[in-house]
Amino acid sequence: MPAPRRAPPQVAVPRQLLPEAPSWGQVLHSLQGQTMGTSWTLLCYGPSNLRLTPVQSAVQARLDALVAELSHWEPASLLCRFNGLGAGQGLDLPPDFATVIEAALQVASASAGAFDPCMGALVQRWGFGPPGQPQAQARAPLQAWRELRWDPPRRHLLQPGGLMLDFSAIAKGHAVDCISALLIELGLPHHLVEIGGELRGQGLKPEGQPWWVDVEPPAADCDLPALRIALHQLAVASSGDYRRFRIDAQGRRLSHTLDPRTGRPVAHELALVSVLHESAMWADAWSTALMVLGPTQGLALAESRGLAARLVLREAGGWRQLLSTGLRDLLEDEA
Repeated sequence: MPAPRRAPPQVAVPRQLLPEAPSWGQVLHSLQGQTMGTSWTLLCYGPSNLRLTPVQSAVQARLDALVAELSHWEPASLLCRFNGLGAGQGLDLPPDFATVIEAALQVASASAGAFDPCMGALVQRWGFGPPGQPQAQARAPLQAWRELRWDPPRRHLLQPGGLMLDFSAIAKGHAVDCISALLIELGLPHHLVEIGGELRGQGLKPEGQPWWVDVEPPAADCDLPALRIALHQLAVASSGDYRRFRIDAQGRRLSHTLDPRTGRPVAHELALVSVLHESAMWADAWSTALMVLGPTQGLALAESRGLAARLVLREAGGWRQLLSTGLRDLLEDEA
């Protein structure tokens, strides 16, 4: 089947581009590896004699440290340790864990529970989580995030009993931010970082161009124009039902995106949500929240929070998109 004819891409560009680019003579370097059950890739400009092995080691060490804190797939992680605590027990959290839980609870509150960092047991119940996790004491209440007791000044998180944290909708974005910050510390401010499809671009190329990326369409037959983004001090994260889903015994398509308000997979026409934000962590979390909310409530939340968001709908008559005001303001033909 031939690919559908698409209109020219919609081009999103930040309104403020910092003029400083890498000096001529710097070359493009590429590194990659594995983390969080997926791959990571980075592109950066640096001197031709840049020693890549120390950079690779520093990046992998930073990612491994994040996995040791935030992974629900690693039984020895700090997150799994919290999940195993008894009622009334708590943990003093290190900075990364504290940053993620603080952001997660803010998005949970703003979305009225459409985003919930306490979905571990629910994910397990639907067969989407790590195999072999003990579930005897786990509970999967709706709106579970409301039961957490988080003390930001002390960075202390209290386990109410039986709740299972799951940061899969925010941890990769935070990891992207962390690696971007690390590269700046290493003197490599012009870079593009990608982990499992979440991206952040920093700086420029030597010719003064930003890092251009196209958002993957939700299906081969999608005839909507591509969304092309200048990732300059900007991140993009997407959530959708097109990558991970399964078909049940009745032939129904079950999304891996679960609605924590109902305890079931989302069931609406949204196929893809993409959010642009300075932080990949926030883009990651917001894209999930909007995906759960659906087109009407999702767009309303994006407008109320000033988010730059694109919502792609799979309808009986074809494909349709909704663009938030925040995204329209970045589009070249809307300027």
